[in-house]
Amino acid sequence: MGPTLDFLTLLPYVSELLKGFTTTVILTVVTTLTGLSLAVAVAYLRVNAQPWVRWGLGGYVEVTRNTPFIVQLFFIFFGLPGLGIKIDAITAAFIAMTLNLAAYSAEILRAGISATAKGQLEAGRALGMTTLQSYRHVVLVPAFARVYPALISQSIIVMLGSAVVSQISVFDLTYAANFIQSRNFRSFEVYLLITLVYLLLAFGMRRSFMLVGKRVFAYQQGEQR
Repeated sequence: MGPTLDFLTLLPYVSELLKGFTTTVILTVVTTLTGLSLAVAVAYLRVNAQPWVRWGLGGYVEVTRNTPFIVQLFFIFFGLPGLGIKIDAITAAFIAMTLNLAAYSAEILRAGISATAKGQLEAGRALGMTTLQSYRHVVLVPAFARVYPALISQSIIVMLGSAVVSQISVFDLTYAANFIQSRNFRSFEVYLLITLVYLLLAFGMRRSFMLVGKRVFAYQQGEQR
């Protein structure tokens, strides 16, 4: 007799699934906001700051982009205590995910900023805009619009990569799946469900980002007119 599927065995663990789901969503929302905000600052400084600032930020970006996320996470959670800096697991996850998203997104944004002709910035100043207003309306907003799909994809990649934080005992979706599987031994049912949840989160994120983008960029275009 072949194996049988029994998803009802997961019902006693609904609270654990909800806890893991909530943790994953909170991690994703907070790190997306902080990571993209940091990315804007890094991209701006890499284009406009003094050479030593650009080199330093370039080093941060290259190190982050060329090392595994799990190594970055372990360095923050296990390595920093060796220097006397103790960080709890959830904070380490927030920091690692934020720095990772910021590094990748900064390079994406920098490409968008570099594609803006310098003459457009000068035209903005000629219209009476301050340097900050010119940068915001003439450079930053068009750059965001230009690379927005890539930023969406990068944010989703970081959300999916958050499964790694279960390795430092953050009770996210993957940790919940491992916890449940270790008790009911229904591996197929547990990981199939978690796979579907991650799929729904990814689709939901992409849809939400697209709706926000349409509203924000439509408003900015109307404001410029």
